[in-house]
Amino acid sequence: MTRISPPATWTAAIVLLLVILSSFPLACAQEAKAPTASVSFSLDFPQSIPDHYEISVASDGQASYDSTGKLTPDSEPGDPFHLEFTISPASTKRIFDLAARAKYFDGKIDSGKRNLASTGAKVLTYKDATRNSRAEYNYSPVPAVQEITAVFQNMSSTLEFGRRLDYYHHHQKLALEDELKRMEEMAKEKNLEEIQAVAPILQRIVDDKSVLNITRARAQRLLNRPQAGASW
Repeated sequence: MTRISPPATWTAAIVLLLVILSSFPLACAQEAKAPTASVSFSLDFPQSIPDHYEISVASDGQASYDSTGKLTPDSEPGDPFHLEFTISPASTKRIFDLAARAKYFDGKIDSGKRNLASTGAKVLTYKDATRNSRAEYNYSPVPAVQEITAVFQNMSSTLEFGRRLDYYHHHQKLALEDELKRMEEMAKEKNLEEIQAVAPILQRIVDDKSVLNITRARAQRLLNRPQAGASW
């Protein structure tokens, strides 16, 4: 029997297909390992609550928060607090847009004025595949730095509310009313960011029938605000 060889064009096509298929897993692995950009903010302010905290936000929206200090002015020093959470796409974009407008914190961003009251030692850091910049400041005249500072400070306020609410729900439920009232007021004044990051503790308060109805209603109103629902 005579064996018929496939046309040369078929052979070339098969070889090309094998090359493409063999390189596909490598391309996927390289894409999965692509470095993620991040923006971090830290504040050290002795005698404040918290006296130290740091927030790091990745370009995919994954974030972490660490703080130390007392829960309240009257409490004993607490354990260090750590939280992994996800921020909204809108806030992620805003943070990285502000970092770009601030030239990724490359160079001096502090006003340099010595007669200004201290508002805490602040550090902004930007990292990606090609940049690694860090800037320290007390007060910055750069509008983008002022805005991103406010975003991170408001985010810390939200997460510290969540920390206290979780403690009060376990140990002092009657204190929840004043705490949630203050949280509502700050939310209305736009002094909180990413309320959805504390949605689980708000939901636990809503679901707990041993908590005062007025308190549960406050927690529900906060849950009903836009973007409530991420992980705590």
